[in-house]
Amino acid sequence: MASAISGGRPKDVMTDEEMTAYLRDNGYPEHVIRAGRQGLIERYAKFVAEVERGYRFGLEDYRNDLDLRGIIAMLGIDSEVADLDRRFEAMLIHRDKRVWESSAAAPFWDFGYPSSTGTLFLDDIHNEGLS
Repeated sequence: MASAISGGRPKDVMTDEEMTAYLRDNGYPEHVIRAGRQGLIERYAKFVAEVERGYRFGLEDYRNDLDLRGIIAMLGIDSEVADLDRRFEAMLIHRDKRVWESSAAAPFWDFGYPSSTGTLFLDDIHNEGLS
């Protein structure tokens, strides 16, 4: 999936039709398009729960999950995930390390990584010089 916020952020929340058109026009996978607003929020909630349990996937998977959060921001629906953001942010360590660039700005989720991860993730972080 492409980086989530390469074209800037809209000033207002997009309608569902605008969201679908934007995602389709920008080449997002069909499962992301079909999920719509609620599906994106549910997927982000699932990601936050995975981080709370201990993130067991690698860095590339983590970056894809951060792209999901970037899409939510780009679509202007941050307020709908504020509680999830607080839970997620509380689990991040090494906040001085930028692990991804989901936007030209500096959103909190692009910095640091979960405190509880598996060996694969830690190996990836080390191999990229982020540890």
